[in-house]
Amino acid sequence: MTNLNDKEVIAESNIPLTASELGFLWAQYMNDTLDICVMDYFKYICKDKDILPLIENSSNIAKNDIRIISEIFIKEKHPIPVGFTDEDVNIDAPRLYSDSFILMYIQKVEVLAMASISMAVGLSARSDVSDFFRKLLISVSELHDKVRKVMLAKGVYVRPPQIPSPDQINFVETQGFLFDFLGKHKRPLTAIEITHLFNNFQTNAMGKAMMMAFAQVCKNEDVKQFLIKGKEIANKHMKKFGSILIDEDISAPMSLDAHVTDSTIAPFSDKLMMFQTTYMIAAGIGNYGMAAGTCQRIDVSATFARLATEIALYAEDGANILIKHGWLEEPPKSVDREKLANQSN
Repeated sequence: MTNLNDKEVIAESNIPLTASELGFLWAQYMNDTLDICVMDYFKYICKDKDILPLIENSSNIAKNDIRIISEIFIKEKHPIPVGFTDEDVNIDAPRLYSDSFILMYIQKVEVLAMASISMAVGLSARSDVSDFFRKLLISVSELHDKVRKVMLAKGVYVRPPQIPSPDQINFVETQGFLFDFLGKHKRPLTAIEITHLFNNFQTNAMGKAMMMAFAQVCKNEDVKQFLIKGKEIANKHMKKFGSILIDEDISAPMSLDAHVTDSTIAPFSDKLMMFQTTYMIAAGIGNYGMAAGTCQRIDVSATFARLATEIALYAEDGANILIKHGWLEEPPKSVDREKLANQSN
């Protein structure tokens, strides 16, 4: 096997971007411009000296991403997305979240980022793009580790439940492991099932608190009603996941509602709040899909599949609002061959 020399590696950057590379770069750019706006506001309201460096770290990562992605897009003669700007943030707005919420928000966002960036690393063929996402994954995971340590030190890190270690290795002998069709007894939850129920409870708790805060401050009535509905959906899903855990004598996490203040002055534009909400919805659909595929107790798997359908329909409502107000920036897409053929007539 012949090794590539430096010139061949450099020449590889002249290969056009694949759809995957273009899509991941575009999405990362959009998320980074949003992150800068959010972190600018958090930097203004945060009083905790242990959290401020984490906010600065997150903002610096996003700014570096934007610089690199812009350079790649310019070289590829691809238009640079609009994303979000200073017009989408009002840093003078009063405090809408507690410092602890800011810390938990950064931790949750970095978890979501690591998942999407890992996929980008796996699907990027061009060396410059692959290197960008690989280094970004390291930066994001290092920031997550710093946030985790601060959360543990401040006592706000909610650990997943603990279960006893088994005395021996057992093998499944009956289909009752999947589901008791007579309905008399359900086997205890596995560690993986507990993880998915716990994690999705936490994600919904974060989403509920965000949408509750956004509904307090948004200007457009259709946005407000959308956010109120989302808060209600998140609350319902938290109750469902919590009840499954509690029925197994496993503690469910707490809600984050108390970390939202009573301010009614918006720190962000309705466009940014809608984009942030739809991003969380998309992440939720992905989480539910993974849970449905890996939970082996059929009633738990079916619950995730059913709830995923509900939030997918809710996501469609959000997309319609974004389109209505002209806020939905179109991602890169393939050529409409049928349209081109019709134009040639």
